[in-house]
Amino acid sequence: MDYSINYGANKIQFSLARKLRKTIKISVGSDLKVMVIAHARLPFLKIKEHVQKKARWINKKLNYFKGLPPKMPPRELVSGETHMYLGRQYRLKVKKAKEPSVKLKGAYIYLSTNGQSSKKYKQMLLSEWYKLRAMTRYKDVLNKFYERLSKYEILKPSLGTRQLKTRWGSFSKKRNTVMLNTELIKAPSHCIEYVVMHELCHAKYLKHDKSFYGFLSRIMPDWRKRKERLERVVI
Repeated sequence: MDYSINYGANKIQFSLARKLRKTIKISVGSDLKVMVIAHARLPFLKIKEHVQKKARWINKKLNYFKGLPPKMPPRELVSGETHMYLGRQYRLKVKKAKEPSVKLKGAYIYLSTNGQSSKKYKQMLLSEWYKLRAMTRYKDVLNKFYERLSKYEILKPSLGTRQLKTRWGSFSKKRNTVMLNTELIKAPSHCIEYVVMHELCHAKYLKHDKSFYGFLSRIMPDWRKRKERLERVVI
């Protein structure tokens, strides 16, 4: 069921889910949907009061997602399409060959198939190419920037990649792992460096507080410019 609160002249709508948890969780998705999760027996008035207190933060998140560039329309994986890689656009050329492969040459990404022309098959080939490129690039960046942090007694985290829906990266303190979005490989190199450094800093300061941002600013003074550029990336 959907509910709403007033915020200035606007209304903020939210959905409510009941679970066995101690705290109230509020999340704002890139689809502009606000989800609230609270304990099954917590009075609704208490929940609404909490959402009201967080209205400014919710509105800030909503405006952030509203300001993001629109996503590219679904690709058909045919010759002539443009595909991003490290912040640059490349033309796709699809051709038949004895062995399937994906190669980057000049201004083109050559996608060779062995007779199978289905969109699903071509997507699989291209996705695997991106994943391999992503892991190689991410490892290099992580190793490079970890050297700057090693003197702060930070244990080097392991690295993982997967397709994330709403984030470019995340850090797990429990597993000491940096997880990066495979789609990030389509962003400029300096944006990839920002995300890696951001997640590495969480190994020292887990929360997004003054200590975290102070540490990030010391290690990467221009992180805000990199972040702003990343927010304009359309994949």
